[in-house]
Parts: sequence; structure tokens; C-alpha cells
Amino acid sequence: MSTPELGSLDVFRSTVEVMLIDGVLTREEKRLIIKLANVLELTPDEPAYIYEAIQTDRDSRPGPSVSPENMRLIYTKVFEVAIVNASLSRDEFRVLAHLRSQFDINDEQHREIEAELREMVKEKYEDAAVIDTLMNTLRDSVGMVGDLFDTFRKRINEGETR
Repeated sequence: MSTPELGSLDVFRSTVEVMLIDGVLTREEKRLIIKLANVLELTPDEPAYIYEAIQTDRDSRPGPSVSPENMRLIYTKVFEVAIVNASLSRDEFRVLAHLRSQFDINDEQHREIEAELREMVKEKYEDAAVIDTLMNTLRDSVGMVGDLFDTFRKRINEGETR
């Protein structure tokens, strides 16, 4: 990954901003943002700091740099939380596409992560019906996240900022 340096608070802020595009923070989005704050190792007061900065349209500090190795881990952990929901919403797909764009995760890396998550699902759940549901959700997510990722990539290539 040849991603420019990103701070943990910058990643968190831009993701919350994506979630708030429609003006509503759904329960599923809250689950994702809690996981994101956790894997970014934010302090207990940092999510509120970022939310207040967004609400008051103020700049915020970037936070510690996120390493390329951690970018993949963060994306994987948030993706895992999303698929366990078993019915991904368009909002959740948008969040995943945003993180994929932020972390410059290409199609091959995304397929590797998907394969890891497939194995995790098979190991974690013994109920065949649960496995089938999660695997179908995961399969459906690949195309949707890919399409949204392409949209984000196109916007960035046309001069928009992340």
C-alpha cells in the first residue's frame, strides 16, 4: 500500500463524516464506529472530541499516524463487525468503501481479507444456517463495496479530497 500518512483521528473523523452524510447515525453505523474507535486505539474522550469538531465545523488534530500494517487490520476488523450483522445496509457498505479508499486497499488485498473472513466465519460459527447467511452477506458485500470503492476512487481522481 502506498497510502499517504493518515492520523487515527483523521481516519475516525472522515469515517464519521461519511456516516453522517444522510443526517442519521444508525445502530449498525454506531457498532462500526465503536469498533473503529477501538481498533484505532482512541482514548475515551477522542470520539466526543471529533464529533464536537464535526458539529462545530472546526479543525481537529490528526492523531497518531496509522501504519500500513494497521490499516489492513483496521479494515478487516471493521469489515468483520459489519458482516456479523448478516444484512449489510447501504450505509455500512459506504463506510467500508470509505475505509478501503482511505487505506488504499486494492482488489487483490480486498479478496485476501474476504478469504480470511470466510475462514474466520467457518471457524467461529458451527450452525450451518448462520454460516450460510454470513457467507451470503460476505459474497454480496464484495460487489457492493467494490462498486462504492470505485466511486470513491473516481471522486479522488477527479480532485476531491479524502
